[in-house]
Amino acid sequence: MVLQEVMLMVAQLMALSARTAPKGLGQDYVGTRVLAGEELTRLADEMERFGRERGKGNFDRDADNVRRSDAVLLISLTENKPLGLNCGACGCSRCEDLKSHEGPEFPGPLCAWRLLDVGIALGSAVKTASLFNADNRIMYRVGTVARQMGLIQGAIVIGVPISATGKNIYFDRPVKPAKE
Repeated sequence: MVLQEVMLMVAQLMALSARTAPKGLGQDYVGTRVLAGEELTRLADEMERFGRERGKGNFDRDADNVRRSDAVLLISLTENKPLGLNCGACGCSRCEDLKSHEGPEFPGPLCAWRLLDVGIALGSAVKTASLFNADNRIMYRVGTVARQMGLIQGAIVIGVPISATGKNIYFDRPVKPAKE
């Protein structure tokens, strides 16, 4: 089996871990999608463009990571449907008052409990990557652009690129000097 095939299998197992992660009230509003091959190049190119056009830093750096990855797992909150606790964690006193509006990258406010579901799914996925010694990193910039491209639907999207090299490409990255 070629290493690329192994890494694709790891990404699929990560998606399985995210899928089976515990969720509030047992309601599943977590989505997953695995990207590989040319999809990574398209995503990386769009990340560079997005950062350049919006004047946002490090989209190019993270795009380079995506381009050098074997696969990317996308995890999303498929629907911002409040849990129904009327807890106020989202900033609203009652769940029925939570009305999201589109922000510059994601809508908000979002149900805090649904966001925790996404966080637990992310933790389960990266735990699986770790079990197979696949280098990985949770990246908001990947999810921002993947959502804008329509690669996966959801109120919020997070990306987890994975790679298998002699040195972790996600943490051994050059630091760019701050602009003055």
